[in-house]
Amino acid sequence: MKKQDKRPRSARGAKQPDRAAIIVALFREFPNNKFSLKHLASASGGATKEGRRETLAILDRLFEEGVVEECARGKYRLTQRHLPHYEGRADMTSGGAIYVRVEGLEGDIFVNQRATHNALDGDHVEVVVSHRGRNGQSEGEVTRIIERNHKPYVGVAEVGQHQIFVKADSRRMPVDIYLSKRRWPDVRDGEKVAVRIIDWLPGSKSPEGELIEVLGMAGQNDAEMHAILAEYGLPNRFAPAIEQAAAAIDGRITQKEIARRRDFRQTVTFTVDPADAKDFDDALSVRRVGDQLWEVGVHIADVTHYVQPHTTLDDEAVERGTSVYLVDRTVPMLPERLSNELCSLRPHETSLCFSAVFTLNEKTEIVDEWFGRTVIHSDRRFTYAEAQQVIETGCGDYAEEVLTLHRLAQELRRQRFRNGAISFDREEVKFRLDESGHPIGVYFKEQQDSNRMIEEFMLLANRRVAEFCGHRTTDKGRKAPRTMVYRVHDTPSEEKLDRFRQFILRFGHVFKASKGRAVAKELNKLFATVKGHTEENAVTTMAVRSMAKAFYTTDNIGHYGLAFSSYTHFTSPIRRYPDMMVHRLLAHYLEGGKSADKEALEALCKRASEREAIAAEAERTSIKYKMVEFMKDHIGEEFDGHISGLTEWGVYVELDDTHIEGMSFLRDIEGDFFQFDEQRYEIVGHATGRHMTLGDPVRIKVKRADLQKRQLDFELLLPGQHGPARRSRTPVVKRRTSKH
Repeated sequence: MKKQDKRPRSARGAKQPDRAAIIVALFREFPNNKFSLKHLASASGGATKEGRRETLAILDRLFEEGVVEECARGKYRLTQRHLPHYEGRADMTSGGAIYVRVEGLEGDIFVNQRATHNALDGDHVEVVVSHRGRNGQSEGEVTRIIERNHKPYVGVAEVGQHQIFVKADSRRMPVDIYLSKRRWPDVRDGEKVAVRIIDWLPGSKSPEGELIEVLGMAGQNDAEMHAILAEYGLPNRFAPAIEQAAAAIDGRITQKEIARRRDFRQTVTFTVDPADAKDFDDALSVRRVGDQLWEVGVHIADVTHYVQPHTTLDDEAVERGTSVYLVDRTVPMLPERLSNELCSLRPHETSLCFSAVFTLNEKTEIVDEWFGRTVIHSDRRFTYAEAQQVIETGCGDYAEEVLTLHRLAQELRRQRFRNGAISFDREEVKFRLDESGHPIGVYFKEQQDSNRMIEEFMLLANRRVAEFCGHRTTDKGRKAPRTMVYRVHDTPSEEKLDRFRQFILRFGHVFKASKGRAVAKELNKLFATVKGHTEENAVTTMAVRSMAKAFYTTDNIGHYGLAFSSYTHFTSPIRRYPDMMVHRLLAHYLEGGKSADKEALEALCKRASEREAIAAEAERTSIKYKMVEFMKDHIGEEFDGHISGLTEWGVYVELDDTHIEGMSFLRDIEGDFFQFDEQRYEIVGHATGRHMTLGDPVRIKVKRADLQKRQLDFELLLPGQHGPARRSRTPVVKRRTSKH
């Protein structure tokens, strides 16, 4: 029997650990710690006398190399230049501190206001992690501003005798911006201006800006709407070169062009749009082609016939990405010459279209389909209200055609929900404005059968175009993939669904599903349950936030919310650039073209998704501004509402009549001392023992309406504190109108 060798493994020739690497890694992992020789020796596997001697030698070498420093007698730490350095984007808080978002790093790096070194929101910065906070979050300081964010800031000019300071509207700009009065002597006190940061010298209290545009006097409607556009980097007009390019388009429709197209001018065709619509980019045609067989044409304005790739107009459409819909105006993607004239399917005019034509039976099974360029002649322009009246009464212009389309649309809708589509039908707040743009009333867009009729056929066209373009059939009958632009919507994450599940439990609702189509089924069931209840808006809002966001891409993952395996946007090329991309792809593939350049299209998809998100933010901001402006006329008045949100500093209340939301600070509630119980998610009064939680009915008084901050402050009235109810001077009305 071989005698066992009892020597340590290291003595037997085994590979010893790299003690220096272990020590450096320890310093980097705990950059705020100060380590003793004994601690380092023990952590690196050398707790013996010999190990401490080796550790000291390593520390001496690291000290000579400038990697570590002795911060106290017998205590060592990393020097700053050897602390972990990262590059990322600065996300500034209203207090002036920033969080640096680093790609690939879990969690943001917090930088105290004192250590930002004049970095501003959106700047590309270098940051060094110096220590970890008590909550485990990395903390550090900005060491270098790599690139300034060139986004504009909008604010009110305060003109002094020798200088101009701009007080920015954005909470992400904690200091005033300096403008040279010598350089811009015509700026008047109280004007709304857009400025860009050009420098911020060390030791200076304010960054220096340059004037981009004077928007008008603060408080004027045009000035405030232009300010919102400028804040998000959106244009408020077209450059003269763009208008000239649009004016130069030859809008004549020749017989030669008609001959190249399928002619639908003798088929009953009409548009259905909101009463205030100025452009009509889609139309429906319908005719009987057999016993219980119907030919339905979805006709879309042929924008790409007039706008060729890489031209001045196309480049401008790429830059804008989408039309923007503020409360009182539309900022179109294309000039009016196109959007309101050449590409608007106006009644009693011949128009060029790109169409998807389906032969359907009464079960809406597709017997045949055809895609291609067409020419139409719209017989009638319906408003949604007019089409709805035909559906409800069975009488009116083209009643047979409207009722046929309505019947088929109902079946399409039933099938879609049987397949797992989610019903996100939320009321959308709209404003009645006077001639100056001041809000004088509130109403809600309501989805009715006429809206749903149009929606279902647009969805059908989008789905079938996506399926056709996404694959070609080979000579052997197999399906080969082709590059396509998709509108996708991912499945919801289980983490978000867990949060949603906990949220609705507070209202007594149980949500059992966790994945797959069961989630959609449970959501639809929940929406039906909360319909008409005080928590309806809160629940539907949180449900939307629990879903993934839809976006454009060439990688098809399907559309979860619609329950479609393939989906795209084909039906609104006047107002969305991806639809123009899809029209060109469809034309290319109909002509037998090869699969398109995926990389180039993916870059355009990414930009379109970004522009869409920016436009949506601007639209929400304009709504918020008008809400505050509307309530400014009701300071001191009392309203009924319900609690829509809770924080440690206040209660959010949504008014029942208008869905306008404001905050009541806990410190301002008289008669008790209230605190937020995060565990139970409720507000508790210490003296009265009163409990308040989401959905609770409350009464408030409008205390303050700050237009610059777009912020509403309410005073929460406890029982016995309020007087008789006072009605709003401008009653809320409901209108049956919508835009699909």
